[in-house]
Amino acid sequence: MELKNKVAVVTGVSRGIGKACVDVLLSQGVKVAGWGLRKPEFTHPDFYFIQCNVKDPSAVESACLETLQRFSTINILINNAGLGYFGKIEEMSLEHWHEMFSVNVHGVFYCLKNVIPIMRKQKSGHIINISSIAGNTPVVEGSGYSATKAAVKAITHSIYREVRNDNIKVTALYPGSTNTDFFHNFPNSMRAEDMIDTKDIADSIIHLLKTPDDFLPLDLEVRTMRAK
Repeated sequence: MELKNKVAVVTGVSRGIGKACVDVLLSQGVKVAGWGLRKPEFTHPDFYFIQCNVKDPSAVESACLETLQRFSTINILINNAGLGYFGKIEEMSLEHWHEMFSVNVHGVFYCLKNVIPIMRKQKSGHIINISSIAGNTPVVEGSGYSATKAAVKAITHSIYREVRNDNIKVTALYPGSTNTDFFHNFPNSMRAEDMIDTKDIADSIIHLLKTPDDFLPLDLEVRTMRAK
Protein backbone atom coordinates (compact mmCIF):
# COMPACT_ATOMS: atom_id res chain seq x y z
CA MET A 1 0.00 0.00 0.00
CA GLU A 2 1.20 3.49 -0.84
CA LEU A 3 0.82 5.27 2.50
CA LYS A 4 0.90 8.96 1.63
CA ASN A 5 -2.52 10.59 2.16
CA LYS A 6 -4.09 7.35 3.37
CA VAL A 7 -6.34 7.52 6.45
CA ALA A 8 -5.63 5.36 9.49
CA VAL A 9 -7.60 4.73 12.65
CA VAL A 10 -5.45 3.81 15.63
CA THR A 11 -7.09 2.83 18.92
CA GLY A 12 -5.43 3.31 22.28
CA VAL A 13 -3.34 6.29 21.17
CA SER A 14 -2.65 7.90 24.54
CA ARG A 15 0.75 6.26 25.01
CA GLY A 16 2.85 3.17 24.34
CA ILE A 17 2.55 1.30 21.07
CA GLY A 18 -0.48 3.32 19.98
CA LYS A 19 1.30 6.64 20.38
CA ALA A 20 4.37 5.27 18.56
CA CYS A 21 2.15 4.10 15.69
CA VAL A 22 0.67 7.57 15.36
CA ASP A 23 4.13 9.15 15.21
CA VAL A 24 5.42 6.77 12.54
CA LEU A 25 2.27 6.90 10.43
CA LEU A 26 2.34 10.71 10.42
CA SER A 27 5.98 10.61 9.32
CA GLN A 28 4.84 8.53 6.31
CA GLY A 29 2.25 11.11 5.27
CA VAL A 30 -0.73 9.22 6.68
CA LYS A 31 -3.70 11.11 8.11
CA VAL A 32 -4.51 9.62 11.51
CA ALA A 33 -7.71 9.48 13.54
CA GLY A 34 -6.67 8.53 17.05
CA TRP A 35 -9.32 6.95 19.23
CA GLY A 36 -8.58 6.82 22.94
CA LEU A 37 -9.49 7.76 26.48
CA ARG A 38 -6.96 10.59 26.76
CA LYS A 39 -5.57 12.91 24.11
CA PRO A 40 -1.82 12.50 23.51
CA GLU A 41 0.31 15.49 24.45
CA PHE A 42 1.13 16.64 20.92
CA THR A 43 -0.51 18.30 17.95
CA HIS A 44 -0.14 17.70 14.22
CA PRO A 45 -2.25 19.01 11.32
CA ASP A 46 -2.90 15.46 10.10
CA PHE A 47 -3.81 14.04 13.52
CA TYR A 48 -7.37 14.15 14.78
CA PHE A 49 -8.19 12.85 18.26
CA ILE A 50 -11.57 11.35 19.11
CA GLN A 51 -12.32 10.40 22.69
CA CYS A 52 -13.56 6.83 22.58
CA ASN A 53 -13.77 3.91 24.98
CA VAL A 54 -13.72 0.89 22.68
CA LYS A 55 -15.65 -1.25 25.14
CA ASP A 56 -18.68 0.97 24.47
CA PRO A 57 -20.26 0.00 21.11
CA SER A 58 -22.10 3.30 20.75
CA ALA A 59 -18.85 5.23 21.35
CA VAL A 60 -17.11 3.21 18.64
CA GLU A 61 -19.95 3.82 16.19
CA SER A 62 -19.83 7.56 16.92
CA ALA A 63 -16.03 7.64 16.54
CA CYS A 64 -16.29 5.92 13.18
CA LEU A 65 -18.88 8.41 11.94
CA GLU A 66 -16.80 11.35 13.18
CA THR A 67 -13.74 9.93 11.41
CA LEU A 68 -15.67 9.73 8.15
CA GLN A 69 -16.91 13.28 8.58
CA ARG A 70 -13.32 14.43 9.04
CA PHE A 71 -11.48 12.31 6.47
CA SER A 72 -14.21 10.76 4.24
CA THR A 73 -12.73 7.24 4.39
CA ILE A 74 -10.69 4.74 6.41
CA ASN A 75 -7.88 2.81 4.71
CA ILE A 76 -6.10 1.38 7.75
CA LEU A 77 -7.36 0.14 11.11
CA ILE A 78 -4.92 -0.64 13.92
CA ASN A 79 -6.74 -2.31 16.81
CA ASN A 80 -4.25 -1.51 19.54
CA ALA A 81 -6.35 -0.62 22.61
CA GLY A 82 -5.93 -3.19 25.34
CA LEU A 83 -5.24 -3.84 29.00
CA GLY A 84 -4.32 -6.69 31.29
CA TYR A 85 -4.58 -7.79 34.89
CA PHE A 86 -2.47 -10.56 36.34
CA GLY A 87 -2.60 -12.92 39.29
CA LYS A 88 -3.75 -16.36 40.34
CA ILE A 89 -7.07 -17.16 38.71
CA GLU A 90 -8.87 -17.74 42.00
CA GLU A 91 -7.77 -14.28 43.12
CA MET A 92 -8.83 -12.50 39.92
CA SER A 93 -11.77 -10.17 40.46
CA LEU A 94 -14.82 -10.51 38.25
CA GLU A 95 -14.50 -6.82 37.39
CA HIS A 96 -10.95 -7.20 36.07
CA TRP A 97 -11.80 -10.39 34.16
CA HIS A 98 -14.80 -8.83 32.46
CA GLU A 99 -12.94 -5.60 31.68
CA MET A 100 -10.15 -7.45 29.88
CA PHE A 101 -12.66 -9.18 27.62
CA SER A 102 -14.69 -5.99 27.16
CA VAL A 103 -11.69 -4.02 25.89
CA ASN A 104 -9.40 -6.64 24.34
CA VAL A 105 -12.03 -8.75 22.58
CA HIS A 106 -15.35 -6.93 22.40
CA GLY A 107 -13.58 -3.66 21.56
CA VAL A 108 -11.87 -5.30 18.59
CA PHE A 109 -15.23 -6.68 17.44
CA TYR A 110 -16.93 -3.27 17.66
CA CYS A 111 -14.18 -1.62 15.62
CA LEU A 112 -14.23 -4.34 12.98
CA LYS A 113 -18.01 -4.24 12.75
CA ASN A 114 -17.95 -0.52 11.97
CA VAL A 115 -14.86 -0.28 9.75
CA ILE A 116 -15.08 -3.39 7.58
CA PRO A 117 -18.21 -2.19 5.69
CA ILE A 118 -16.30 0.97 4.74
CA MET A 119 -13.36 -1.06 3.44
CA ARG A 120 -15.65 -3.49 1.60
CA LYS A 121 -17.32 -0.59 -0.19
CA GLN A 122 -13.99 0.83 -1.39
CA LYS A 123 -12.56 -2.66 -2.09
CA SER A 124 -9.37 -2.03 -0.16
CA GLY A 125 -7.92 -1.73 3.31
CA HIS A 126 -5.55 -3.21 5.86
CA ILE A 127 -6.52 -4.18 9.40
CA ILE A 128 -3.83 -4.88 11.99
CA ASN A 129 -4.96 -6.47 15.24
CA ILE A 130 -2.45 -6.16 18.06
CA SER A 131 -2.41 -9.45 19.93
CA SER A 132 0.53 -10.52 22.13
CA ILE A 133 2.98 -13.38 22.40
CA ALA A 134 0.75 -14.35 25.33
CA GLY A 135 -1.88 -15.16 22.73
CA ASN A 136 0.45 -17.84 21.34
CA THR A 137 2.23 -18.84 24.56
CA PRO A 138 0.03 -18.19 27.60
CA VAL A 139 1.80 -16.68 30.59
CA VAL A 140 1.61 -17.90 34.17
CA GLU A 141 -0.87 -15.86 36.23
CA GLY A 142 -2.10 -14.33 33.01
CA SER A 143 -4.89 -16.72 32.05
CA GLY A 144 -7.46 -14.02 31.33
CA TYR A 145 -5.10 -11.75 29.42
CA SER A 146 -3.70 -14.68 27.43
CA ALA A 147 -7.23 -15.84 26.60
CA THR A 148 -8.20 -12.42 25.27
CA LYS A 149 -5.13 -12.26 23.05
CA ALA A 150 -5.72 -15.79 21.79
CA ALA A 151 -9.22 -14.61 20.90
CA VAL A 152 -7.73 -11.76 18.86
CA LYS A 153 -5.68 -14.33 16.95
CA ALA A 154 -8.77 -16.47 16.32
CA ILE A 155 -10.78 -13.46 15.14
CA THR A 156 -7.97 -12.50 12.76
CA HIS A 157 -7.65 -16.01 11.34
CA SER A 158 -11.38 -16.15 10.72
CA ILE A 159 -12.09 -12.74 9.23
CA TYR A 160 -9.16 -12.63 6.81
CA ARG A 161 -10.98 -15.35 4.87
CA GLU A 162 -14.17 -13.30 4.93
CA VAL A 163 -12.65 -10.13 3.50
CA ARG A 164 -9.65 -10.96 1.34
CA ASN A 165 -11.80 -11.26 -1.79
CA ASP A 166 -12.71 -7.63 -1.13
CA ASN A 167 -8.99 -6.78 -1.29
CA ILE A 168 -8.79 -6.24 2.49
CA LYS A 169 -5.76 -7.53 4.36
CA VAL A 170 -5.94 -8.64 7.99
CA THR A 171 -2.83 -9.18 10.10
CA ALA A 172 -2.26 -10.20 13.71
CA LEU A 173 0.84 -8.76 15.37
CA TYR A 174 2.22 -10.47 18.47
CA PRO A 175 4.65 -8.17 20.31
CA GLY A 176 6.95 -9.58 22.95
CA SER A 177 8.12 -7.58 25.96
CA THR A 178 7.92 -3.95 24.88
CA ASN A 179 9.16 -0.93 26.83
CA THR A 180 5.79 0.41 27.96
CA ASP A 181 4.13 0.94 31.32
CA PHE A 182 1.98 -2.11 30.61
CA PHE A 183 4.87 -4.51 30.14
CA HIS A 184 6.62 -3.21 33.25
CA ASN A 185 3.68 -4.68 35.19
CA PHE A 186 3.92 -8.01 33.37
CA PRO A 187 4.76 -11.00 35.62
CA ASN A 188 8.54 -11.55 35.77
CA SER A 189 9.16 -8.75 33.28
CA MET A 190 12.69 -8.08 32.04
CA ARG A 191 14.68 -4.88 32.40
CA ALA A 192 13.41 -1.92 30.39
CA GLU A 193 16.68 -1.67 28.45
CA ASP A 194 16.24 -5.28 27.29
CA MET A 195 12.71 -4.75 25.99
CA ILE A 196 11.63 -3.87 22.45
CA ASP A 197 11.27 -0.15 21.79
CA THR A 198 7.77 0.99 20.87
CA LYS A 199 9.10 2.66 17.72
CA ASP A 200 10.45 -0.68 16.53
CA ILE A 201 6.98 -2.19 16.89
CA ALA A 202 5.50 0.76 15.00
CA ASP A 203 8.13 0.42 12.27
CA SER A 204 7.21 -3.26 11.87
CA ILE A 205 3.61 -2.15 11.27
CA ILE A 206 4.80 0.18 8.50
CA HIS A 207 6.59 -2.76 6.86
CA LEU A 208 3.36 -4.78 7.02
CA LEU A 209 1.35 -1.95 5.47
CA LYS A 210 3.87 -1.59 2.64
CA THR A 211 3.79 -5.23 1.56
CA PRO A 212 2.86 -5.85 -2.10
CA ASP A 213 -0.83 -5.85 -2.94
CA ASP A 214 -0.92 -9.62 -3.57
CA PHE A 215 1.00 -10.45 -0.36
CA LEU A 216 -1.00 -11.23 2.79
CA PRO A 217 1.06 -11.12 6.02
CA LEU A 218 -1.31 -12.99 8.35
CA ASP A 219 0.88 -13.27 11.46
CA LEU A 220 3.97 -11.51 12.76
CA GLU A 221 5.49 -12.39 16.13
CA VAL A 222 8.13 -9.95 17.36
CA ARG A 223 10.49 -10.81 20.22
CA THR A 224 13.47 -9.09 21.76
CA MET A 225 16.98 -10.30 20.93
CA ARG A 226 17.91 -10.01 24.60
CA ALA A 227 16.25 -12.99 26.25
CA LYS A 228 16.11 -13.26 30.03
